[in-house]
Amino acid sequence: AFGDSAALKWTRNDLVQLLAEARGAATAGGAGTRYRESAAAGALAALIVVSLVGKPLLGPGTHEVGPSLVVEFLFTFALAWVVLNAATAKGTSGNSFYGLAIGFTVLAGAVSVGKISGGAFNPAVGLGVVIMGLEKLSQLWVYLAADLAGGALAALAFKATHDNE
Repeated sequence: AFGDSAALKWTRNDLVQLLAEARGAATAGGAGTRYRESAAAGALAALIVVSLVGKPLLGPGTHEVGPSLVVEFLFTFALAWVVLNAATAKGTSGNSFYGLAIGFTVLAGAVSVGKISGGAFNPAVGLGVVIMGLEKLSQLWVYLAADLAGGALAALAFKATHDNE
């Protein structure tokens, strides 16, 4: 909604690095720190937006916990799976179209299950929407638990199905 900002690029790049480290394709070290920094940058950006635009008029969204956990887990898994296969796999080296695959996965999730969970599919995004007042604070743990679990399972599944990577 706000374009391709540096903070969003930073978060995406760190997600790719974290997933690559999780599957053993990159040397561990630093991505966790950069991811925390990107979450802090996202939080700062959310605070700036709130200070400029204000809180949403309709208040934060309300979502049931069970369905939210399921759809956040599934679409985070799908997103991480697409990132791993399109952006980090050896077979896609030199592919400059991975952004389309990733973007359309996010779009599919937002359109199909956004009303169910808010459609964060990333803990840093979840933090930002909570700070902006688009979601209740009680929804944050759903984003953290489901999104981290979905990403971790995608990395394990990728590692298990791509022996030569």
